[in-house]
Amino acid sequence: MPKSKVRKKTDYTINPNNRTPVKVKGGPSPVWYVTIMLGFMLAGLVWLLVYYLAADQIQWMSDLNAWNFLIGFGLMVIGLIMTMRWR
Repeated sequence: MPKSKVRKKTDYTINPNNRTPVKVKGGPSPVWYVTIMLGFMLAGLVWLLVYYLAADQIQWMSDLNAWNFLIGFGLMVIGLIMTMRWR
């Protein structure tokens, strides 16, 4: 059986002289930032849980009707947006 031709591979190594180091702005996030971020996410979850479980007993919450979903999910989205700046 005939042998197949062996292809010569080109070398794609990056020249380390062309790379410049990039400094990261700032350092790790402060503790209060993480606390507020998690607080927003938990507050949204608690809002939705209270709405589902006790909206009949809380008059002003039952008056909001579907706006409760916007409030609860809005709080959680604020927390999720904050995760993008968390280091």
